[in-house]
Amino acid sequence: MNKFNKALNYVGLFLSIFTTMRFLRHIGRYMIMLYGVFKRPTKAIVLKELILKEIDDLIIGSLGITAFISLFMGAVVALQTALNLDNPLIPKSLIGFATKQSIILEFAPTFISVIMAGKVGSYVTSSIGSMRVTEQIDALEVMGINPLNYLIFPKIIALLFYPFLIAIIMFVGIAGGYLAAVYGGLSSSEDFIVGLQDSFIPWHVAYAFIKTMVFGLMLATIPSYHGYYMEGGALEVGKASTTSFVWTCVAIIIANYILTQLLLS
Repeated sequence: MNKFNKALNYVGLFLSIFTTMRFLRHIGRYMIMLYGVFKRPTKAIVLKELILKEIDDLIIGSLGITAFISLFMGAVVALQTALNLDNPLIPKSLIGFATKQSIILEFAPTFISVIMAGKVGSYVTSSIGSMRVTEQIDALEVMGINPLNYLIFPKIIALLFYPFLIAIIMFVGIAGGYLAAVYGGLSSSEDFIVGLQDSFIPWHVAYAFIKTMVFGLMLATIPSYHGYYMEGGALEVGKASTTSFVWTCVAIIIANYILTQLLLS
């Protein structure tokens, strides 16, 4: 039995070392990819067209679904807050306050970024992965074009506008909470607005935008990494999209914890 336990310990140790080395390999290759993105830039006139296309695909194209989700997300926050106000001594303005804090601090920057990891991340991974499968990336290299800069740099620049999308999402989410609270008979308009104005801290908005910019960089680069270094055929494109979604969500959640500790503690 002791020999068996020792064997299991050795196997577990080997697997741990193998997993750590594989993880470090991916981290190193990811860093090398980021260096290559800013090396040998493509012509400005070409990049301009690519950036405008990526803004339309990644930012404007995501506005509809994210606004729809945030509208009902704000409504649910207001509804749940109102349903848990059992004490008549608690003012109804707390509904507006809770909606504002929830939307600005977490739901808009973090929850929407997880949704974007599914929508934008899968699109980015599948588009670059398809180019890898069809050898279009090899063709770019043959023509003397830096494929990393050509494919990934426009996505990074486009997602620098991600905070503007989140600003709209914040407004729509709070508007959804207002509509649910006021027209649902949960609170008066005056009480809800008083709650929005109560204890407003501008740094919370700045904190949300800082998080959003970090998440935007992750949304542009992690899915691009999984698509660019994908191996195999068309079947692996779907697997790479799933993998990129999982790791982008993990990175967003970890970064959210770290940034919250650094910026709000």
